[in-house]
Amino acid sequence: MSVLVVTGTGTGVGKTVVTAALAALALARGSTAAVVKPAQTGRAAGEPGDVDEVIRLSGVTTTFELGRFPCPLPPAAAARAAGTPPVSLSAAATLVRELAASNRLVVVDGTGGLLDRYDEEGATIADLARALRAQVLVVARVGGDTVNHTALTLESLAHHGLDLAGIVIGRWPAAPGPAELSSVADLEMLAARPLAGALPEGMGGLRDRRAFTEAARQGLGVTLGGAFRGPLS
Repeated sequence: MSVLVVTGTGTGVGKTVVTAALAALALARGSTAAVVKPAQTGRAAGEPGDVDEVIRLSGVTTTFELGRFPCPLPPAAAARAAGTPPVSLSAAATLVRELAASNRLVVVDGTGGLLDRYDEEGATIADLARALRAQVLVVARVGGDTVNHTALTLESLAHHGLDLAGIVIGRWPAAPGPAELSSVADLEMLAARPLAGALPEGMGGLRDRRAFTEAARQGLGVTLGGAFRGPLS
């Protein structure tokens, strides 16, 4: 069994598509997979959320969304704005452990960054990863703020005693410019290892599940079940 926590260097970096890609590759290998989204923010009840997108793209059927809050804020602030109780990460940890007993892979799709607060006591996705003794996969963007945001995330991982599963570029452009190309070397230097993947920009818009799975295979590294050899190869 394996538990992988997916976090990002910020919002909008492509965590949901990476989560779907991980699940798609697991299913393609004939493995069982589950996806847990502790908190969905920025979506009202009844609206499609990140879990719905993961289901559409990957075909995974064992999914859980533990809390939903309409305001597009970090989970604790979104719960406060909605006047509802926050998500319990201890309950999330219990669920993930139960799922890990019967699934080869459980992917936890975090909201925002590693240290976004989930409750008024300051619980974060880093605390959940530590409770689960899970590796953390960091999804990064490429561009001007890549180095600073990624370095801060990796420093926080180390501070919390967490293991890095790798760095994945969530949205690699079809025609990368100098800023994007230099980001590859920067990210590999920060992680002290090659990139764990780079998913093509627009991959979340694919409608054919087989095409999505193939893009996932090409975009994620061997340790994540794919055949990624680098965005420049």
